[in-house]
Amino acid sequence: MTHIMMSWTSQGLIHALGWALVHFLWQGAAMAALAALAMALCHRSSSRYVVGVGALTLMLLSPALTFFFGLQQRSSVADTRAPVPHAVTEWLVGGGSTAAIATTKSSAPFSSDKFLWVVEVWLLGVGLLSLRSAGGFVLLARRRRYQSSSMDSHLLEICRALQDQLGVRRVIRYCECLWLQAPAVVGWFRPVIFLPATALTGLTEAQLRSVIAHELAHIRRFDPFVNLFQVFVETLLFYHPAVWWLNKKIRAEREHCCDEVAVAACGNAAEYARALTLMEEWRSAPILAAAANGGTLKERILRILGLKSLGAETRGINLTGSILCLAGALAAGNALVVMTHPALAHAERSHSETFRATVAPPSLAFAAPEPMPYQQSTPTPSVAPKPSAAHPENARPQGEDHARTTGSYIDEMKSVGLNDLTVDQLVALKVQDVTPEYVRALQQEGLHPDVEKLIGMRVQGVTPEYIHGWRAAGFNPEENQIIALKVQGVDEAYYRGLVDAGIRPDIEHLIGLKVQGVTPEYVRALRAAGLTVDADNVIALKVQDVTPEYMKAMHELGIDPRAEDAIALRVQDVSPEYVRAIRSLGLTPSTQQLIAMRVQDVTPEYIKALQSAGFKFSINELISAKVQDVTPEFIQEAVKHGFKDLTLQKLIELRRRGILDQKADL
Repeated sequence: MTHIMMSWTSQGLIHALGWALVHFLWQGAAMAALAALAMALCHRSSSRYVVGVGALTLMLLSPALTFFFGLQQRSSVADTRAPVPHAVTEWLVGGGSTAAIATTKSSAPFSSDKFLWVVEVWLLGVGLLSLRSAGGFVLLARRRRYQSSSMDSHLLEICRALQDQLGVRRVIRYCECLWLQAPAVVGWFRPVIFLPATALTGLTEAQLRSVIAHELAHIRRFDPFVNLFQVFVETLLFYHPAVWWLNKKIRAEREHCCDEVAVAACGNAAEYARALTLMEEWRSAPILAAAANGGTLKERILRILGLKSLGAETRGINLTGSILCLAGALAAGNALVVMTHPALAHAERSHSETFRATVAPPSLAFAAPEPMPYQQSTPTPSVAPKPSAAHPENARPQGEDHARTTGSYIDEMKSVGLNDLTVDQLVALKVQDVTPEYVRALQQEGLHPDVEKLIGMRVQGVTPEYIHGWRAAGFNPEENQIIALKVQGVDEAYYRGLVDAGIRPDIEHLIGLKVQGVTPEYVRALRAAGLTVDADNVIALKVQDVTPEYMKAMHELGIDPRAEDAIALRVQDVSPEYVRAIRSLGLTPSTQQLIAMRVQDVTPEYIKALQSAGFKFSINELISAKVQDVTPEFIQEAVKHGFKDLTLQKLIELRRRGILDQKADL
């Protein structure tokens, strides 16, 4: 008997654990849907971060509670089953039959073997991911100890000053390393901020300050501990996609929160965005570390620069998807719970006919979700109970009021040409308040958008009046263009302002101009500075930060470039200071020569060195000398060999032929 009870206990643990893992499929989906719904309603990254971490905690607790609940239920069933020990006793003494027991086992929806297989696969996955995480921890610890070095005093002072500014009182080490390409935080109780050599040499001081502030924000918010918790949950619940999705959202919102701290601390959002763009090219950071270039780069840069991101524009669609996912998860959970308890009863019941008829206790079944608005308008004869004399309340209502209740929204949408709509489409249209009147008004303006575009236009607040305004201005925009115009906040007043400033953009240029922040005032200022601009080149001028002040300074120096030359000058960083320095050495290069000199890195110091060697040269010869790497040191070497009457052209030829190159010893 002791052996039988021990076997039953082991089987009970496997059943309880197996059901907990299976139930988490719908529980995790429901929690992810609730988290997505709550995040869509939150306007701050910090609020969405708290919601995500809270939902992840509930995901971890859910299978544990389900497991203990299952054990308790099986224990209560075992305490009340009298016929089973009697049947087992009969079988042991030979008076009974094994048929009943075999029937009982085969009647369970999930046999012990299947549960054992589920648990074994889960344990295997947990073991493999645990080894992966442990290996990552060991590798980080080793690199932290042996593959890093101290920073110089100047950078250390910057780090300490930022730490004091952010109010971080913990003891933090700052190290330089070669095994990372972006700054990162490693460690929990004794954190270390690693600054890679690529960042120290490739970022300006302002950019470096912003990314260090980002890492300090991670430490101040205790993000490494939360990240460790995320890795733990991913390891235990690895089989559910909702866990990985939620962890990805948490990590993205965490980066947004730290970005806000970095911008607030350093005050230069544009420089910080440039730093992120550079570090994306160097991107390489382990998942166990909190790096400054984590998260989605495009989304982060849009948020830093105060532009609308795709996530913000699809908020309504995200809400709809969350509601549908939640409804589906609850429906699946209801079906699974109803199935679970009969399975438990069948697995533990005796030969008693009364016990065989037992079903799951009503208190354990989930209530079916409330029908969505579109369901109320569709008759469901396959579900509704048939009217009977014994239950007249089940009879279907009659009359015009019922006809209006069952088909109004669907029929009206059909009347405007939207036929054969799916359940998802109906819900999304209804949630976004897409009415038949709204569709008719759009059709009167000559538009016939499909369901997706209708939802997008409604989400963005596109009104028939807005479309009419563009038609009155002489445009005939398509649905996608209208949505893009509205997303970027382009209205008729903005267009009229650009026309008054002297340019007439089309729809695509309008969107590009607005995205780049080109205002009518900017266009007027460029024209006042002497530039002839149009819709094409004004965008490039704005992107390259060609300001009216820059153009005025160049005009004062006698340089009157075209728009294309102004862009090239700005791209090559030909500043008024550079032009003055070159002219102070007796040279007067043209616009194209200035660009070529800057491309070849011809500096005033280089020119001075050649002049001190006694050479006279033209600007084109100077550029050729730089291209051929004719340095002052090379000139001195040629003089030492006794060459006389050297010209710049002869020096270039000596360098090209390698005549003065040192030969390696054999």
